[in-house]
Amino acid sequence: MADTPTRTAPARTAPPAPGGRVPTVIADDVHVVYKVQGSGARKGGATAALSRIFSRGPTPGVREVHAVKGVSFTAYKGEAIGLIGSNGSGKSTLLKAIAGLQPVASGTVYSHGQPSLLGVNAALMNDLTGERNVVLGGLAMGMSREQVRERYQDIVDFSGINEKGDFISLPMRTYSSGMGARLRFSIAAAKDHDVLMIDEALATGDAAFQRRSQARIEELRERAGTVFLVSHGIGTVRETCDRAIWLESGVLRMDGPSAEVCDAYEAFTRG
Repeated sequence: MADTPTRTAPARTAPPAPGGRVPTVIADDVHVVYKVQGSGARKGGATAALSRIFSRGPTPGVREVHAVKGVSFTAYKGEAIGLIGSNGSGKSTLLKAIAGLQPVASGTVYSHGQPSLLGVNAALMNDLTGERNVVLGGLAMGMSREQVRERYQDIVDFSGINEKGDFISLPMRTYSSGMGARLRFSIAAAKDHDVLMIDEALATGDAAFQRRSQARIEELRERAGTVFLVSHGIGTVRETCDRAIWLESGVLRMDGPSAEVCDAYEAFTRG
């Protein structure tokens, strides 16, 4: 694997599948390796850094993490797929690779269109108002200014952040983490996506918001493509997804109907 050139996924368009099913994402033996700098890493100036680069030797204090290990699967249009597994199992890293935000060490990711990754920490501008962030976020998601204007009130209403005051006119830094996550999801969900990947965004809302989010995911599946959902809430995966992929220590342990995969994962965690 060391001799395989690093590529950024997604690199290719998904080929057609037999039987009329439309593939949206194909992961073919995907490995993701990244480097983590520990507290003991050697420091120094530019000269020292260049010396370490040209020496080709290992950098002290830096270790490699093999986060995703040979994962292969095919996702199809209309599916909602839950990614489950223990902390550090590679779920979020896999989504980043599919979105093209994380280089793959080997293997290939094929995709239909440009996958969109929505995480709880998705970047909005803390010093700008929620209103301004809706506009900028909508533009960043590929909407026109006219589309943003048309959908603005629906985004605000869907997020529910104005239910207890005019928070949309306040800077994002005044929001709780839950309010910020709900606004991020609402902006992303206002646009149809070929592939929408949601990283823990539903876990931050109350029951009413989760119901609205699940209904919106159903709409996205019907009108667009595929939804991936990373969640530690097994109940959310059961209710929202028809299929689940279980990763453990970077390895794909099980892929199938969400009820069966969730049952197996719960038995594993209890044991």
